[in-house]
Amino acid sequence: MSAKILALDTATENCSVALLVDDKVYVRSEVAPRDHTKKVLPMVDEVLKEAGVALAELDALAYGRGPGSFTGVRIGIGIAQGLAFGADLPMIGVSTLEAMAQGSYRKHGAEHVACAIDARMSEVYWGRFARQEDGTWSPVDAECVVPPSVLAENSTADEQLWRTAGTGWAAYQNDLEGIQFKTEEGDVLFPDAEDIVYLAQFELAKGNTVEAEAASPTYLRDTVAWKKLPGRE
Repeated sequence: MSAKILALDTATENCSVALLVDDKVYVRSEVAPRDHTKKVLPMVDEVLKEAGVALAELDALAYGRGPGSFTGVRIGIGIAQGLAFGADLPMIGVSTLEAMAQGSYRKHGAEHVACAIDARMSEVYWGRFARQEDGTWSPVDAECVVPPSVLAENSTADEQLWRTAGTGWAAYQNDLEGIQFKTEEGDVLFPDAEDIVYLAQFELAKGNTVEAEAASPTYLRDTVAWKKLPGRE
């Protein structure tokens, strides 16, 4: 695949931007929980200048659609929409949970990843993903927001070893110790635009884009979590 895509994400404590130009990726990333609005646009300018391209030359603009911080997700989508409107670019929303799965593969070659972001209110944003031969990811559990104790109680054992990703594992370590499937500790805590831009390539190739005004977040708070767990569909 050869495309020019800009991606940005502010859904968690991490603020990141990545630019894909003809298979080369230019990245900026910084954990800055309260400075997303100050950091993200300068990062965009830096990667565009480094690559020597203008915003209007791109094929699409990708963004982390959530789940994550309510404010952070809104900031990211709002800034991405503004950029897309100005340059008349289509937009691609990418799951922050799936992006962490891709980050775990990029760093460690993990092909089965269990993602849990601390959602506060004694809950986690949850999703498990298995990597496919073409480089895409297939969801094993539907994304949901769920109390970790309920997640553990309703989990089932399988043959896979799942690499953990996200802040939820440390935040609710005691509750998640009851998980029935096998896990190994991972070090990917946040989604990163570098992985969002990688995943966005597949969506662009499939034509899965939206106009800027139709870009929407994924909050999951209105999801009935226990109905989404294995065996509860």
